[in-house]
Amino acid sequence: MTYVTSKDGTQIAYDRTGSGPALILVDGAMCSRAFGPSDKLASQLAPRFTVYRYDRRGRGDSGDTTPYSSAREVEDIAALIAAAGGSASLIGLSSGAVLALEAAASGLPIEQVVAYEPPYVDEGGAGHGDAHERELARLVASGNRGGAVRYFMKDMVNVPAPVVFMMPLMPWIWGKLKAVAHTLPYDAAVMTQFKVPRARFASIRTPVLVMHGSKTQERLKDAARTVAAVIPGAQHRELPGQTHNVQPGVLSVAATEFLAARST
Repeated sequence: MTYVTSKDGTQIAYDRTGSGPALILVDGAMCSRAFGPSDKLASQLAPRFTVYRYDRRGRGDSGDTTPYSSAREVEDIAALIAAAGGSASLIGLSSGAVLALEAAASGLPIEQVVAYEPPYVDEGGAGHGDAHERELARLVASGNRGGAVRYFMKDMVNVPAPVVFMMPLMPWIWGKLKAVAHTLPYDAAVMTQFKVPRARFASIRTPVLVMHGSKTQERLKDAARTVAAVIPGAQHRELPGQTHNVQPGVLSVAATEFLAARST
């Protein structure tokens, strides 16, 4: 494990594996180097790329300087790109896909972006975005970490109620989710009220591949199509048999095809 210092002084923990062009993995909500798909995904990508996995601020071994701003998370990516030699490609999942696209829109030296299922709601109920962020912040401030996780899963992600009910009965998972519950308002802030920022993304000049699974929710499919249509020259791809919890082996193959083709 190594640290890089972000612009505001926050220490961001990361590790590096593999060889080849620099590739940074940007996790979605509640995931980190120790929990989520990045470990398996990195091992799949390492034969072709130098893969950087990092803990987003507030998670794992990274710091959490207050007050939070999504712009600080873009600065974290900028610091990682500098550590990677001055340019890198990004693979982002869920809210991490949104963050990767925002980094590209900010003009960072990003070679390519692979965005898997940026979870926008867009016009179909996007007005709840501010309410979601406020409710998450209220639950966290009151010390109700479990309530924040349940609210995120049931009311925002639409996880079936029986599954949400069962989660506390799996302490090896539930404890890890509660440990990063305070970062859920951060993910809500990154999501720009859950509306696709059309004008912002229309400014992206980085090559982008937007993907979704064939078995995922229709709203996520619609969001991926919308994002791909807004970004000039972006490619769109559906991964057969995949849901929001994409299999790392499937994602890595599709991502490698895009990244390798663009780099030759």
